[in-house]
Amino acid sequence: MPIAPVPVRCADEGRVLEFGFFALYEPISYRGEADPASPESDEHLGYEADLLTALEAMDGAGLSFNRRGIDVWPGIWLLPATPEFDLVGGGITILEERTRDASGDLAIAFTSGHITFRHSLLVRGVDAIELGEYSDLTNEVRVGVSVETTGESRFLRIVGLIDDTGVLLAGTSVTTPDGVVVADGSDAFRIAAGGSSESLAGRSHLAPPSPGYPQVVFFGPESVRSEQLLALASRGVDALAGDEIGARVAEAASDGFFVVTALDTEVELGGFALDPSEEVLLACLDDKLDYLTDERNIGYAEWLANPSVFLERAEVWTP
Repeated sequence: MPIAPVPVRCADEGRVLEFGFFALYEPISYRGEADPASPESDEHLGYEADLLTALEAMDGAGLSFNRRGIDVWPGIWLLPATPEFDLVGGGITILEERTRDASGDLAIAFTSGHITFRHSLLVRGVDAIELGEYSDLTNEVRVGVSVETTGESRFLRIVGLIDDTGVLLAGTSVTTPDGVVVADGSDAFRIAAGGSSESLAGRSHLAPPSPGYPQVVFFGPESVRSEQLLALASRGVDALAGDEIGARVAEAASDGFFVVTALDTEVELGGFALDPSEEVLLACLDDKLDYLTDERNIGYAEWLANPSVFLERAEVWTP
């Protein structure tokens, strides 16, 4: 069967796509004004903002976005399954488990990846040698993670506290609002980037089953980056586990007080989420994103060096 040609125009004449963006992920996707009540709260800034602007600038592509900032992270990728949003972005890692709703039904699709993520640790500079690798983490070390993120699930998998399906190691103790629960190795104790077990809702602390694993401090969905950095600076935690991009920003701003260590060997791709029935829009967006990123040869590092890189490519694109 021949492959259908990708249309030059992605959306019908006059259609404005409702785009929701996670507003608290600087420098990838954030709002221009911290106060959500401010008229500038929907001003979209960062890497993904410039990528969207370049999409709008591509002659004949027919793309126009009405951007709205979103502060709540867990489940943000499922919003295109509702009538309110056509697309959602904001540093969302592409995972098959995130394409399905709580019932396991297909709810959203992802565009092709336009950015790569790699995980790391952020530690105090004085501890950089002692905590240089994931293998250095014992039960005397407290590592902070943000719940329901790939930073959380990937870290727990790297250190062996969960298996490939997210099931917690038997004997692991987790503090929740209802008290301490102890994992029995079953699926009832599962932590994953697409959603975790109800028994672990509101989790705040993890105590490992043996000395060879670190303690984990969970930062809830309402936690902001500054709060996490303060916890690291004040020794509330000994390390923060998350993506390298955010860690590098904190490292550069700290004048050596914070240092990035323990770079992950794997990389992940980030993309935009949309309704899977929007097949034409999906194929068209993939085509345009692949052009703007030069098949992912142009990414965060190139944008950081030249924030106009995507717009410059858009301006010389010909349908």
